[in-house]
Amino acid sequence: MPTPQDITTFPDDTPPPGLSPYLGGGPSPMVAVVDPDPSWPQQYAQLAELVRSALGLRVLTLDHVGSTSVPGLAAKPVIDIVLVVADPDAEDAYVPPLEAAGFVHWIREPWFEGHRMLRHTDPAANLHVFGPDSPAPFRDRVFRDWLRACDEDRDRYATVKREASAAAVAAGEHGMQYNARKEAVIREIHHRAFVAAGLLPS
Repeated sequence: MPTPQDITTFPDDTPPPGLSPYLGGGPSPMVAVVDPDPSWPQQYAQLAELVRSALGLRVLTLDHVGSTSVPGLAAKPVIDIVLVVADPDAEDAYVPPLEAAGFVHWIREPWFEGHRMLRHTDPAANLHVFGPDSPAPFRDRVFRDWLRACDEDRDRYATVKREASAAAVAAGEHGMQYNARKEAVIREIHHRAFVAAGLLPS
């Protein structure tokens, strides 16, 4: 179980020299932020059923995270899902069944809390895989729950997302560059969320 310090510390995800996280591809292309879509929870439910059917009891936890999991929040129309398995390094235990269910293994970065990512196209989704000791799923849930509860930060984040999206699309940037444009505000909101969750002192 991660400690509060683990959860509230953002790790460096820079690849070690000579390594790339991408498996035969590259950063996701920029997808413009759109108005909230009431079908996003149903899309998550469809994808969750695919994952659970493919992996069965190998699914330790499965969560809808990211902006599409927050009612009323503008987002890129891509469902973010966090899957926790016993050992993300044991790819043979979960990657082949997920690929048979229509997912494509896209990212491998064991230096970043064991993270793997698989993509799905219809519905569009990023499936992030971590182990039970990774702080990342906790961070994601705390951030999601805070945005669900705090209208002010949800609206502020929506504004920043739209501004970052417009700038990234105009500049022909990819998704990681779009994320970098939001990072400062994301960290501010995370801090308030961590305090509200009792992970940091007020």
